[in-house]
Amino acid sequence: MLHTIAAFDRLGEENAFAVLARATALAHQGRDIINLGIGQPDFKTPQHIVEAAIKALRDGHHGYTPANGLLATREAVVRRTLTTTGVEVSPENVMILPGGKPTMFAAILMFGEPGAEILYPDPGFPIYRSMIEFTGAAPIPVPIREENGFAFSAEETLALITPKTRLLILNSPANPTGGVTPRAEIEKLVKGLEKHPEVAILSDEIYDVMTYDGETHCSLLNFPEIRDRLILLNGWSKTWAMTGWRMGWSIWPNGEKGAHLYDKVRKLAVNCWSCVNAPSQYAGIAAIDGPQDDVEKMMRAFDNRRKIVVEGLNALPGISCITPKGAFYAFPNVSKTGWKAKKLASALLEDAGVALIGGPDFGVLGEGYIRLSYANSEENILRALERIEAFLKR
Repeated sequence: MLHTIAAFDRLGEENAFAVLARATALAHQGRDIINLGIGQPDFKTPQHIVEAAIKALRDGHHGYTPANGLLATREAVVRRTLTTTGVEVSPENVMILPGGKPTMFAAILMFGEPGAEILYPDPGFPIYRSMIEFTGAAPIPVPIREENGFAFSAEETLALITPKTRLLILNSPANPTGGVTPRAEIEKLVKGLEKHPEVAILSDEIYDVMTYDGETHCSLLNFPEIRDRLILLNGWSKTWAMTGWRMGWSIWPNGEKGAHLYDKVRKLAVNCWSCVNAPSQYAGIAAIDGPQDDVEKMMRAFDNRRKIVVEGLNALPGISCITPKGAFYAFPNVSKTGWKAKKLASALLEDAGVALIGGPDFGVLGEGYIRLSYANSEENILRALERIEAFLKR
């Protein structure tokens, strides 16, 4: 056996893809599978975005682009950021990347090493912990509790910071819980972070437009006091149904403290992915600057599905579900069904033909929960709920 470094043995998985693969295999065997597992809009990318990529190809945009992204694409992100947050950023702080994960990879790689600690949300996106462990840093879970509406607690988060803490990862609206942290709690956290000036912050805001019931997303960009150590993650995948295009952006710190981080991630791009392909970047510009009707239509559909999911889940034996305020996930409590979460998710796939993700795939505090994505049709959601009910009543 070839000898590899120990870090690769610490890499985890994103089990949503494993569930997707199993669901696909069962479907190929002739099974009728309803997939509520993968976090992917079931809508097609809006046509004007597709046409922009086709035009870019026909216009001859076939070559390398700058490692940090086309200036025009970065300027589009600047315009979009001003519109959604009211904050003006420089294109010189914007990085275009192949999806959202490279920003996680870069930020965690910059601050993670043996002896360091990195705080991350739990339950949370599994790649946070996987990458932290890869670097050798200690992953410190920030509890995301149902009793808080799956918002993080500023007090609890701040209490976890030690002299070894290098990076704090935040996510709102959140995967897998659908939680949205209110502005007052974020303000309390930012105030407390004044006592920890050497802690960098990675704010994952990929679901920023996906809020419901009058909730509004509060971007960490709105707090200039942490701007010199804030890394903001966002992208095209969720908002414009562009998951397969692999298009993300990040906004990196300004000021003397953090400005050097941008050049570090640029060099990482040069060494790793070189650049993002040109046609996708032109599509990204069209997504930002073009009509948003399809986004609004998609959000109305998600809102309707959300209501169906919550009502349906709460009618099932042994299951309770608080109403998610953001993203397109519900995170129902299944502890009273008598099943362990992952075993229940597996049984529902194999026996009932419904693909879901067990809560422990999102962290040590995920036991007792499953994640259900309502990025599927109302018809399929209703069919899935019927199948789950029949399974639980056996």
